[in-house]
Amino acid sequence: MAGLINNLLILLLVFQNTCLGFKNPLSVFKRYKDTTRSLSSECLGNNRPVISLGLTDFALDIRMPGVTPKQSDTYLCMSLRLPVDEEAYVVDFRPQASMDTVHHMLLFGCNVPSSTENYWDCDEGICTDKSNILYAWARNAPPTRLPKGVGFKVGGETGSKYFVLQVHYGDVSAFRDKHKDCSGVTLHLTHQRQPLIAGMYLMMSVNTVIPPGEKVVDADIACHYQKYPMHLFAYRVHTHRLGKVVSGYRVRNGQWTLIGRQSPQLPQAFYPVEHPVDISFGDTLAARCVFTGEGRTTETHIGGTASDEMCNFYIMYYMEAKHAVSYMTCTQNINPDMFRNIPQEANIPIPVKSDMIMMTHGHHHEETKKTDDSSSLKQPKREEEEVLDQDFHIEEAVDWPGVNLKLGQVSGLALDPKNNLVIFHRGDHVWDRNSFDSSFVYQQRGLGPIEQNTILVIDPSNAEVLDSTGKNLFYLPHGLSIDKDGNYWVTDVALHQVFKLGVHDKEPLLILGRSLQPGSDKNHFCQPTDVAVDPVTGNIYVSDGYCNSRIVVFSPNGMFIMQWGEESSVGEAKPGQFRIPHSLTLVPEFGQLCVADRENGRIQCFRSETGEFTREIKHKLFGRELFAVSYIPGGLLFAVNGMPYPGDIEPVQGFMMNFSTGEIMDTFIPVRKNFEMPHDVVVSEDKTVYVGDVHAKTVWKFTSTEKMEHRSVKKAGIEVQEIKEAETVIEAKLENKPVSTESPKKWEKHHMVEQASPGISFVLITTLLIIPIVVLLAIAVFIRWRKTRVYGADADHKLESSSGRILGRLQGKGSGGLNLGNFFASHKSYSRKGFDRLSTEGSDQEKDEDDGTDSEEEYSAPPPPPVSSSS
Repeated sequence: MAGLINNLLILLLVFQNTCLGFKNPLSVFKRYKDTTRSLSSECLGNNRPVISLGLTDFALDIRMPGVTPKQSDTYLCMSLRLPVDEEAYVVDFRPQASMDTVHHMLLFGCNVPSSTENYWDCDEGICTDKSNILYAWARNAPPTRLPKGVGFKVGGETGSKYFVLQVHYGDVSAFRDKHKDCSGVTLHLTHQRQPLIAGMYLMMSVNTVIPPGEKVVDADIACHYQKYPMHLFAYRVHTHRLGKVVSGYRVRNGQWTLIGRQSPQLPQAFYPVEHPVDISFGDTLAARCVFTGEGRTTETHIGGTASDEMCNFYIMYYMEAKHAVSYMTCTQNINPDMFRNIPQEANIPIPVKSDMIMMTHGHHHEETKKTDDSSSLKQPKREEEEVLDQDFHIEEAVDWPGVNLKLGQVSGLALDPKNNLVIFHRGDHVWDRNSFDSSFVYQQRGLGPIEQNTILVIDPSNAEVLDSTGKNLFYLPHGLSIDKDGNYWVTDVALHQVFKLGVHDKEPLLILGRSLQPGSDKNHFCQPTDVAVDPVTGNIYVSDGYCNSRIVVFSPNGMFIMQWGEESSVGEAKPGQFRIPHSLTLVPEFGQLCVADRENGRIQCFRSETGEFTREIKHKLFGRELFAVSYIPGGLLFAVNGMPYPGDIEPVQGFMMNFSTGEIMDTFIPVRKNFEMPHDVVVSEDKTVYVGDVHAKTVWKFTSTEKMEHRSVKKAGIEVQEIKEAETVIEAKLENKPVSTESPKKWEKHHMVEQASPGISFVLITTLLIIPIVVLLAIAVFIRWRKTRVYGADADHKLESSSGRILGRLQGKGSGGLNLGNFFASHKSYSRKGFDRLSTEGSDQEKDEDDGTDSEEEYSAPPPPPVSSSS
């Protein structure tokens, strides 16, 4: 009996140590604690970087230790050792940074950091061995997440033992108050084996030469794929100053499928592959970088200095664990002739506004002297109704006086090149059931055109009317957009026409369609709803409309180019089918045009050059109608829906979405007045949102409001915050307290990793050991009895061996990676210097006062449908 009790106590101790190993990083990670670096007291919580998240999961908080960069374009590095022996998997990344202070961050995995200091100038190097990129964050970049079941393998015998964080401080004017910065990233790691292992396929040109003054130079890369299938979920592009656009494709049986296309002058983070792409044995991977030699007086070669160039296309993928390869490369062009058939989009530069361009001074550090590249990440589509966490939400600017403007039915909104708000309204005209006959011919011509100015230019700050025009030109205004030169483009559903107007011109510069004549050929429209103008090609896109179901494309001078779309079929609407294509927005970064397919309650996106369908975004929260859509650079999509039908519960509201994934990030409604029929939405790049309502005859202004500050602590009190919301979430979770806020749900849903309070480990361990102690004793007695019968004396040996493994020391061989510096050095042309671093009757007519419903929109339910309302 004494022996049984003795062995039971041993088992209990082993169990306790195991629990502590997973639950209390300050116990099993004692050596790590003893060597923790001395940190600034202003970096709240940063001296406790390991956070237990369960028996198998933990978080690792990797932060700058309270630094104050002295000059712009400073690159600082710091390292953190993986605090466990066993292999682990990084399954989530949470950036803790603000673009107000940080230009971009890169996280590397390696085994020997270049320095043992708390932090160092990255000019000294990142790692002395090979390093892999695990994560990248840049200003305005969308959130980054791995697919479910996918992880980066670290630790163990072959994984990286150290993480090295590189932070680029671009403009240091934010540090005039000498505050300490603690920006970084929080990792969520698990000991649970992941069925899918992430890796990187790097395509790069090594022999490209760019002649001086040459307008266009292509660098092409292509390789056969001859391994087990891999599934692509993210991509990243990289060049230096001369790069205009980088595109990557899978070529299978002569068919080119886009993996990703991006301007290298935009934030160089990993962007999600829009549609699932798998690569199988026998496929070809192809990429093209487009450069210009204009402005150079000498040849430019591939190399690592600022005066050199690079052509890199990174592909993030996952493979089944048993076949996983952590990285692969392609540096040749096996078939130059195949590039004669590359899609034309690969040759078209993506327009980038000056304030979005990456800082070029010191920019090359990212992929040259400071990287030997090898792996990365990003997020594919998740569940349709998931709502992403973000550091801001959209709220009405309640002090903005614009809601009190005296307007007619507000049909269109836009922003001019000066960021002024431009409103298109109907003055004293209304669209009601008497406006058109059954053939869509306007019946109220006797009223004459609208005598008021229908286009108003509004100061966005105080709603003062700065300018006005459009008197005696229109009957029933509808859509409005403004091109890069400041010209107004409008549609009139009564006239069935599209107009181009100069700001100060009394007569239209261009008219498309025949006045008051509905039709469906190349020269006629039928109640056209919106217009958009490509900033690069100048092509004109018209959504046509209430009684046609198509998108029509014209050249800049008004010549017909093509059209696509058809009326929705009975039942579920198919791609390319419309029930009132109501609003348009261009997505220049991705070469796409997105359409608010109103009566189908969805957004459809197409290649702007070809009209090829690319994706659908549809959520239950949209309800049956989606009226308008607007995109802003940086990957955000905004939309407004329609009033719910009787019996429906989805409210009328605005939506902010991640364009790449389609996920809803936030919803918003006004405080003053109510949405009745929000008809158009437009958004500035600082996330200021304007919504115009055709029934309320009102325009609202919404602004983005910070939810949680990042960990850069300012003495002036501007940014002193420790993300208290997340602490409450974790404390409540571990102490089994109820949490009534929405944040805990989001935290658990997305496995977000945040800081915990100092008492968490104690409470967690106490809870685990006290509550199940009776059950544990019973199980232990039973196991002991069974092992004694089955194994005899060998059971004790097995037990000791197991505990020894659990409490073993950190050790293991370093992981390998691709060293770009050594690789390029083997090519003669490479400069080594510095490298070590649709047709329905729906409309938006005025609500019938005798009708009890808010809208007369056409139902999508089986017949008989009610009469459609107008818009």
